[in-house]
Amino acid sequence: MSDSIILGIESSCDDTSAAIIKGNCILSNIAANQAIHKEYGGVVPELASRAHQQNIIPVVEKSLTKANIQQNAISAIGFTRGPGLLGSLLVGTSFAKSLAMSLNVPLIEVNHLQAHILAHFIADANPMPPQFPFLCLTVSGGHTMIVLVRDYFDMEIIGKTIDDAAGEAFDKIGKIFDLDYPAGPIIDRLAKEGNPDAFTFNKPKMEGYDYSFSGIKTSVLYYIQKEVKKNPDFIKENLNDLCASVQRTIIEILMTKLEKAAKELNIKEVAIAGGVSANSALRKVMEDNHEKLGWNIYIPKFEYTTDNAAMIAMVAQLKFERGEFTDLRTSATAKYDL
Repeated sequence: MSDSIILGIESSCDDTSAAIIKGNCILSNIAANQAIHKEYGGVVPELASRAHQQNIIPVVEKSLTKANIQQNAISAIGFTRGPGLLGSLLVGTSFAKSLAMSLNVPLIEVNHLQAHILAHFIADANPMPPQFPFLCLTVSGGHTMIVLVRDYFDMEIIGKTIDDAAGEAFDKIGKIFDLDYPAGPIIDRLAKEGNPDAFTFNKPKMEGYDYSFSGIKTSVLYYIQKEVKKNPDFIKENLNDLCASVQRTIIEILMTKLEKAAKELNIKEVAIAGGVSANSALRKVMEDNHEKLGWNIYIPKFEYTTDNAAMIAMVAQLKFERGEFTDLRTSATAKYDL
């Protein structure tokens, strides 16, 4: 891999991030989070785009300083074109275009979903990168899909959610439990103190490799409503067990389809990516399947699970080597297929 130095910019949702990559080695990966959304129980698009405008210059400057890189050493600029919140994407896209023009360097557009998957090829992401072909369970607040990865830019979605994403289900159920947003990490923490077999919730019966998570959300809601009528303190008294049971159910739904796909396609190289790949129980099940099913597993470092610019820079580096540049007419897009 070349020693070109690339600035990556990520602004698809509520995290403003910038990273510097040299070859496939990350020199800096800086992010500014937006705590204001906790007050609203979810990301407010208008507030997110305003915060990106405030954060993007300090974040880029800090990434350059940490990497000890001058602007004139940058070989190209990679940015998230989509998918994501349009207002947020517009901030990152506009900044990347302006900076690329001022530095007279190539501009590289990046698909956010591809970036989650290709983060596995960052030098310190894994002891060894996945071998093609591999399956990647890409699971976050906005997306849940099984992707067959034949090559860096030859990817096929073979299964996806028809309604809620898994991360979205965690957050919506967390709201039922009166937990702060984002609820996923809180549920993960509380579940460690609970009994995963304490409660049983509905699991969908879906054909093929597709997912559905709206059913478990409804199942939890109706069950809680029924129990709270009998005991107003039911959630408080059973919170750890409820979290553990919900987490077990969601992970079983995820893994059943992933195991089915790996078996039917005869693939032993299996990775996870996206924000929910930080979940400790999901990581444990993946590690168990290394032993049980003989999988070669690839679990990203925590810093590469959530939305981050390191993964954007990695894809930009791969595209730079191929000479795949975009021009200043490019525009952000809320929907951007693999």
